Amino acid sequence: MSHELVIGCVGKPSAGKSSFLNAATDANAKVGNYPFTTITPNVAVTHYATECPCKKYDKMDQCQPRYGKCDKGTRYIPVKMLDVAGLVPGASEGKGLGNQFLDDLRTADVLLHVVDVSGTTNEKGEETTGYDPINDIQWLKDEIHAWIFNNLKKLWASVVRKQQTTKCMAESILHKKLSGYGTKLPVIRETLENIGLRDPIPLDTWDDDNIHKFVDSFLHCRFPIVLVLNKVDMSASDNNISKICNKYPNEVMIPSSALAECFLKKMKTQNYVKYKEGDDNFLLNDEDPTLKQCDEKLQGRLEKLRDLVLYRYGSTGIQQAIKSAVELKKYIPVYPVKNLKSLSCDKSGGSVLRDCILVPRGTQVREFAGIVHPDIEKYYLYAEGINGQRMGEKDIITEQNNIIKYTSTGVEGGNNANNEEQ
Repeated sequence: MSHELVIGCVGKPSAGKSSFLNAATDANAKVGNYPFTTITPNVAVTHYATECPCKKYDKMDQCQPRYGKCDKGTRYIPVKMLDVAGLVPGASEGKGLGNQFLDDLRTADVLLHVVDVSGTTNEKGEETTGYDPINDIQWLKDEIHAWIFNNLKKLWASVVRKQQTTKCMAESILHKKLSGYGTKLPVIRETLENIGLRDPIPLDTWDDDNIHKFVDSFLHCRFPIVLVLNKVDMSASDNNISKICNKYPNEVMIPSSALAECFLKKMKTQNYVKYKEGDDNFLLNDEDPTLKQCDEKLQGRLEKLRDLVLYRYGSTGIQQAIKSAVELKKYIPVYPVKNLKSLSCDKSGGSVLRDCILVPRGTQVREFAGIVHPDIEKYYLYAEGINGQRMGEKDIITEQNNIIKYTSTGVEGGNNANNEEQ
């Protein structure tokens, strides 16, 4: 499975988060047009699509993923997705299900903010007409910011006292105080560097403005956001999308229709269409006689979906949103193998490219050995890349050196042997 990457689906109630989860996964999350349809977080597995090395090394007919799948050289890597309770203005003060939402958020690595661009739900998720969603983006950021700022502000006196008595580096103290958000030390270091700060930093000189600035940078590093502009097939969506793009030109945003994807998946299951996730079109009976014949009503619905979503935006946006989330967080797919020639994962020469693990950018070669299996790191001897050359244990793994063979000493007898576990 993927290495602990969790994508969080966030947004106001009834924005389409649960529909997005159903479209992106095989989950059956409760869907409704009333606030707080989701009370407890829905968890499911989606897939990140990327080019598989089997295509480059002419192994497509032998590729055998243990998890996910490989479809003609496109690898679908499992990724956990979390759909949390809807957020309303004032959530950081406990309004709506705010406290629960924010606590659920702690486990996410990257956020997909599902925005209802149709204008048919207000800021509380209630049905309406003509609502302007332009501010939904900022107030969600503001609520998450307020949640972290308020928690940090309550602790600030102890933060300052700790630094004064121990003379510790600011990054170490801040890391400890923010560890409840699943934060690692490099994230704190990056947060400080992004606002031009590096230890030694006297935290007793910070006022509220300094803390707000730090929290803004922390959110950018810890919880990067992809905007999913949902319900693009509704009449008022085009105008709202244009306004959002103009106001937030630097944000990563993907137009989408979660319900369109759900419908296409259903039609595919019932053999009315031939469709592949992420494609810009589908086939009907007149193009593939093995498919069922649609009646006039179903034909019209599918043609409308094709015109309003697929032709206009290039896809339903679901796969593109997942791909953008993984790549915004800068995760890299890595393939541990036992044989660099056959790319197999067992001594018999089978299980070609069986395993693929997503790791954060900056992961080192020996560090990844421990991710594959603790014993490989414990009894580590050396690692080799696809060209057969040895890799330094502190070498950084990139997309260019992400097929790795490890050699370790046997647990018994001290003989050199490839660890059987991958």
